[in-house]
Amino acid sequence: MSVSELSFSALQVLAPAGYYLGLRILFAFPAAEVNELPASWLELYARERFFLADPALRWSLDHSGAIRWSDLSRNDPAGMTRLSADYGMRHGAVAAFREPSGLRSYGLFYRDDRDYSAAELEQLARFIAHRHRGVTSKLQLTRAEIAVLKAIKQGTRIKQIAHDFGVSEGAIKQRLRNARLKLDAATGAQAAVKASEAGLI
Repeated sequence: MSVSELSFSALQVLAPAGYYLGLRILFAFPAAEVNELPASWLELYARERFFLADPALRWSLDHSGAIRWSDLSRNDPAGMTRLSADYGMRHGAVAAFREPSGLRSYGLFYRDDRDYSAAELEQLARFIAHRHRGVTSKLQLTRAEIAVLKAIKQGTRIKQIAHDFGVSEGAIKQRLRNARLKLDAATGAQAAVKASEAGLI
């Protein structure tokens, strides 16, 4: 099965015990997220604050590719790889894709019947890379952020933009900051250029 054929319905076959996708993450904020993990596991995860000790998340910060959940057990002080079996997630895989800029995506995939094969790990890694590239800036930017970028592209100063929109300069700066983060741009001008190149403004 090719990457283009690996749809969300196919993921239900590959990950019948659940899956999670965090796409185009900058710092801790994904541009898109899909969470099909068991509710009872999510409740435990939040209650025990596993986010801070999650070996899959730690692995995804520095790697591209895929690894089995069981291979992370040596670096799992909270025992998550053992506890997850009680929630039908006996076997799992983590797939990640990371750009040199730090923008990254990762996925968690689980099943209860058997471990993932090497071919399946490769397939999941390709799927995450494909999904990472497929999440467009159009899905990320709000109308307010696009409007600010249009004004920046036209050379309008922040003070004038705030006056024209009837909001505070702080609100305009926040919209511009959000747009910069989503577009992985260092400056407002660079964000405007990227948005223009993407056909958003």
